[in-house]
Amino acid sequence: MPSLPDTSDRIRRNTAEAVNRRIAEGTAHRVAFLAQHPDFIDRRLRELDAEWDTERVLEANAATIALAGTLLGLMGDRRFLAVPVVVTGFLLQHALQGWCPPLPVIRRMGVRTAREIETERAALKAIRGDFAQLTGLRGAPIHAEGGLTTA
Repeated sequence: MPSLPDTSDRIRRNTAEAVNRRIAEGTAHRVAFLAQHPDFIDRRLRELDAEWDTERVLEANAATIALAGTLLGLMGDRRFLAVPVVVTGFLLQHALQGWCPPLPVIRRMGVRTAREIETERAALKAIRGDFAQLTGLRGAPIHAEGGLTTA
């Protein structure tokens, strides 16, 4: 039996490369701009705190559509009860495979994964100097490349 894709990168793997590239270029452009204009970094970090990732957008849309289908089915035409069945099937497919029919549309709209948002956040914090005081084991400073100094 084939294994399920890992959670960390499954959405990017199921997104067209051109869309992934456009999203990554947008992030790189914003980071480069803010490196030149660090006074705006705090505001951008607050915006990132409020940004919805792909999972949240999918969940909110699915819940809204399923609820609407259920209400329409209970109060009107029972055929609308098929809507929540289809939507929950899409959610299951997404949970197992990292893809569902609405995902390409959501990604083309520029909605990023949590990891993509966190990448921008980490880059901005690094530019701002948030990691300058990090220390490794027993207080050894950490190099920018991630290794510990031995001095």
